Amino acid sequence: MDTASEVLVIIVSAVLAVFLVFAIVLAVYAIKVVKQVKHITERAENMAESMESAAYTFQKTATPLAFLKILGNIVEQTAHVRKKRKG
Repeated sequence: MDTASEVLVIIVSAVLAVFLVFAIVLAVYAIKVVKQVKHITERAENMAESMESAAYTFQKTATPLAFLKILGNIVEQTAHVRKKRKG
């Protein structure tokens, strides 16, 4: 091999080594980002499940509460009418 070929081999080897190091660093950062995204999506899923559970609970209690409110209004109106009759 002549010196030009040896110089080119050394340059190409150095560039490939730098590229390899850069690729490894990039892969490590990509793995960290993927883990963070996974953590964020898990938290979002938990939040959505919590909101869904709260909505379901509210839906179950909304109907009885509305009934009790109507019943309370009826009792209040009846008491008001009785009070007017006595007074």
